[in-house]
Amino acid sequence: MSDAGVVRLLVFRVGNLVCAAEAERVREILPRLAPTRIPGAPPVVAGLVNVRGTLVTVVEGWRALRQPEPPGDAGPGTTVVLEVGRGKKVLGFTVDEVVDLLSVGGETLERRQALPGIDPTLVRAVGRRAGQLFVVLDTDALLTPILSS
Repeated sequence: MSDAGVVRLLVFRVGNLVCAAEAERVREILPRLAPTRIPGAPPVVAGLVNVRGTLVTVVEGWRALRQPEPPGDAGPGTTVVLEVGRGKKVLGFTVDEVVDLLSVGGETLERRQALPGIDPTLVRAVGRRAGQLFVVLDTDALLTPILSS
């Protein structure tokens, strides 16, 4: 993430965390799709979904970010389809809700820092939206290990 220029971020909520991902990594936003479970996959992997003929692995956002399981009445949520890693592998990431699409100056984002409730190695930066802190996730650090498991 550069210090200069404008950074576009997709802001979303997973459990109690307000997070963001770089918009250039977001391929699309879909209503939550019912995944087909993969035998032997780790619990963080919800399963596979068919997105217009392409099988996409879906990761449970609340498990990946170690948040409490959403209550049964929390609503269906959303699947954010992201490009991950150098090979631009496509993965789905479930979130409780998409909050906003922001354009912020790179200088307004603070460098990575320790925040309660999230592994600091997954944080690229921290920003503010309407007075509320949000975490810019390092999607590669979060999701690439899941691809290799």
